[in-house]
Amino acid sequence: MGGVTSQNENQDNRADKLPKSWDPKAVEAELYRGWVNAGYFTADADSPKPGFSIVLPPPNVTGQLHMGHALDHTLMDALARRKRMQGYEVLWLPGMDHAGIATQTKVEAHLKETEGKDRHDYGRDEFVDKVWEWKSRYGGVIGSQMRAIGDSVDWSKERFTLDEGLSRAVQTIFKNLYDRGMIYRAHRLVNWSPVLQTAVSDIEVVYKDVEGELVSIRYGSLDDSEPHVVVATTRVETILGDVAVAVHPDDERYAGLVGTTLPHPLLPDRELVIVADDYVDPEFGTGAVKITPAHDPNDYALGLRHDLPMPDVMDDTGHIAGTGTEFDGLDRAEARVKIREALAEQGRVVAEKRPYVHSVGHSERSGEPVEPRLSEQWFVKVDKLAEMAGDAVREHDTTIHPASQEPRYFAWVDDMHDWCISRQLWWGHRIPIWYGPDGDVVCVGPDETAPEGYVQDPDVLDTWFSSALWPFSTMGWPEKTPELEKFYPTSVLVTGYDILFFWVARMMMFATFAATLDDSDLGTADGGRPQIPFTDLFLHGLVRDERGRKMSKSLGNGIDPMDWVERFGADALRFTLARGANPGTDLPIGEDSAQSSRNFATKLFNATRFALMNGARVGELPARAELTDADRWILDRLEQVRADVDRQLDDYQFAKANEALYQFAWGELCDWYLEIAKVQIPRDFEAASGEEVTRGRNTQLVLGTVLDVVLRLLHPAIPFVTETLWKALTDGESLVIADWPTATDTTDGAAVDETAARRIADAEKLITEIRRFRSDQGLKPSQKVPARIDFAAADLDALAPAVRSLVRVEEPDAGFTPSASLEVRLSQATITVELDTSGTVDVAAERKRLDKDLAIAQKELETTGKKLGNDNFLAKAPEAVVDKIRERQRVAAEEVERITLRLKELG
Repeated sequence: MGGVTSQNENQDNRADKLPKSWDPKAVEAELYRGWVNAGYFTADADSPKPGFSIVLPPPNVTGQLHMGHALDHTLMDALARRKRMQGYEVLWLPGMDHAGIATQTKVEAHLKETEGKDRHDYGRDEFVDKVWEWKSRYGGVIGSQMRAIGDSVDWSKERFTLDEGLSRAVQTIFKNLYDRGMIYRAHRLVNWSPVLQTAVSDIEVVYKDVEGELVSIRYGSLDDSEPHVVVATTRVETILGDVAVAVHPDDERYAGLVGTTLPHPLLPDRELVIVADDYVDPEFGTGAVKITPAHDPNDYALGLRHDLPMPDVMDDTGHIAGTGTEFDGLDRAEARVKIREALAEQGRVVAEKRPYVHSVGHSERSGEPVEPRLSEQWFVKVDKLAEMAGDAVREHDTTIHPASQEPRYFAWVDDMHDWCISRQLWWGHRIPIWYGPDGDVVCVGPDETAPEGYVQDPDVLDTWFSSALWPFSTMGWPEKTPELEKFYPTSVLVTGYDILFFWVARMMMFATFAATLDDSDLGTADGGRPQIPFTDLFLHGLVRDERGRKMSKSLGNGIDPMDWVERFGADALRFTLARGANPGTDLPIGEDSAQSSRNFATKLFNATRFALMNGARVGELPARAELTDADRWILDRLEQVRADVDRQLDDYQFAKANEALYQFAWGELCDWYLEIAKVQIPRDFEAASGEEVTRGRNTQLVLGTVLDVVLRLLHPAIPFVTETLWKALTDGESLVIADWPTATDTTDGAAVDETAARRIADAEKLITEIRRFRSDQGLKPSQKVPARIDFAAADLDALAPAVRSLVRVEEPDAGFTPSASLEVRLSQATITVELDTSGTVDVAAERKRLDKDLAIAQKELETTGKKLGNDNFLAKAPEAVVDKIRERQRVAAEEVERITLRLKELG
């Protein structure tokens, strides 16, 4: 047996490669640097392997990772790591967005604070240089955070939406759209930020409930017998832009007024026409609505229908301007007060409601209420683009996961309005339109030069314009590149469902359009349809706090993912998110979730270290006939879990896959098989019989195989601890480049051993019942007692040593006299377990403990009984709450019965 002993010593040495306990901070950074330096994440466009690609939704260069990012990155990394292990050439392409408004705002604030200057003190070119300088100094925070959580991105291909290649792509797509009449300039109503002095997109407007006022104002005569109407408004200052009053065509109260005019109360040269329009709800308020087309989207649409004038009464900064009244020069808030007072002096304010809570759109970047305002802007005509984007999903060129999100996608693309793409900023892609001295307008492409004497349009493009090109511009388009040929269209886009409209739809529009260009290298999909940017679209939910609330600064419930990395480790953060990521469903998390995930990593570490200390190793498995029931059972369960995890991950069911792995690894492997393996592996191989040595060697191989497969399956979600353990177990180079488990790793093709599964299930039940009985008897966990168990009747002879060891009982001697017994119903028979606990229980102490437990159970029974006997409670409480209380009552009743019986047994 000397060879076996030597082998065991080698296994022990492998256990010594692991630290005594799992400390993520001690290993994660070094492991990540090793992966990057080894080139594991670098994609080779010339590789013969099949391609798999993901582009990272580019975070703002100003930003830091929040929990939504962490979820996004965890799921993308899990996909990339698994595909890499499955033999694909994986490109996960990283990059950042220049974030026009956010970055310019941050830099302007920085310059104001440090130098006391604004951008106009520098001029455009010098200010843009200042932004690039800021970007190089402060823009790398999110990259370091990505490394900290383990993102396996190809850093050698990192892109930026303002880099030279992407700028060329932007100019190319702009010119092609412009030349086809799909980009135009027009005076339209837009969201305007008076603080930023630029148009802002719909997604940069957040709606908040605010306390304002609702003022009812009388237009027309103050004499009730003469023509007049009463309207109500929350924005009195916009009265200066009123041109009409609208009523419903069928409202008899105003039938005689339609088509007539009323004098404007503050502008003597303006008449307000009374128009009839179905937009008005006759049941709401007075049934009459003031119309300010230049400062309200609904009024603007009505103004277009009725060909009304549209006077703009504010300047870029939100001050009243151009009205010729005493109110010119006042900001919106001041004007609201002064105009209301002026109307009150005329006797026109007939009612005021204050406070009046209503929803108001605010600029996400600057915080102030946005102003709907007429402005000359550049727009993309989206009808044809949106149609192609919709058809791509209808024709299944792109598949949305979950399918339940498809109606939301179609609702957006089928009713899309022309897209305002110009911003009045200095940081961003300058619009490639040039104006000549004689009014000529030219669009300049990437290889063209504007005519001498021409001046470029001052506006820049909406940030979403360049990010809409992201899947193909990052791979070198419009140039023909190996990356485009190998990795485009991308395999899957992972993002939150809240970005479905704003970014996803725009990528679909631009990608399908680019594929129709004569000189495009993007190709077409099957059936000749335009190529799509990604074949799969996976939409996850939003991360919320443990009470299901949206994380926000105002609630103070936000969680910094980097804080969790620091306290619990990157694996704990990742596993918490992956284990809760159901498609399209929001994910509530809290600190308990992170602690649970950290405990799981620790459990896995301790189990593997223990296994290595007991000789676990990876090698060719023995024939199944040579294995024990426990060995065959764990291998069968491993294969079932492996196949289930593959199915779930193929369907983007991250939560189900990782929950299955968690339950198997913790419950079946660590809590059961590992404990049985302790019994099957001899403590001293030299003193063991030949049969025991064979069984022990086999168990070492099975245990090593199961750990090997489990670590590989878990690697995409928790790469750091699995890498550490797997390298110690196998002496392999890295899990990053290891093979993904297949059926050949877990089974030799034999059918599932149902007999072994039944025996293990019976053994588990028997062990559980005996442990519970011991606890009820007040036996200490370590205390051994003699017991008689009829293993033969239960067909559990082979598992008898394991059962005895795990429940701390020993075979009785000839004079055995039982003092307690229990019956356990198993699949093959109901067996009686007899134990001799005499002299092992302190009766007085046990009675005292049981009396205390009985009092607690009786109190619970009384409390739940009162609640369930209260008819008012039953009528108002949710069904789930009532069911939970009923369950508490049932458990309490069982406890009372059990403890009472035990007290009688004690005498």
